[in-house]
Amino acid sequence: MADVRIIAASSKKETKLTDESVSLVTPGDVITHDASVLRGHGTYMIEDRLLASVAGAVERVNKLICVKPLKTRYNGEVGDVVVGRILEVGQKRWRVETNSRLDSILLLSSVNLPGGELRRRSEEDERMMRSYLREGDVISVSQIIFGDTFETLRQHHII
Repeated sequence: MADVRIIAASSKKETKLTDESVSLVTPGDVITHDASVLRGHGTYMIEDRLLASVAGAVERVNKLICVKPLKTRYNGEVGDVVVGRILEVGQKRWRVETNSRLDSILLLSSVNLPGGELRRRSEEDERMMRSYLREGDVISVSQIIFGDTFETLRQHHII
């Protein structure tokens, strides 16, 4: 039986970069031996070699070399409509799983109350949050605010 690590290490090849071609690399592939290039996202330097740290397409802008991953988590933008699942009911907010790189929260003030009432949210509404949406409910929401560590959502529909 062959050692997988030896086979994988011996199959690495150097990728030549040209402006016309799109190069696909896997983690550990040598992108270039040129020490004058700048290291971007998805790369790392060992001695004088620039290597890929993720599988993806090599992008070159002047002397900056990055590897854009083939598969990443959802990176939402303001106005995007996404489907999410309620994970946790908290104080005046629900935590929603949107398969995004950031945590998502749905504030009580951003939810359409039953009956379509438009009024200030009270302590009674806060106590009744679990009757509006509970863990496991699937909802359609749009993104309204981006923070550094979380994104705020606004409810559209309960699915």
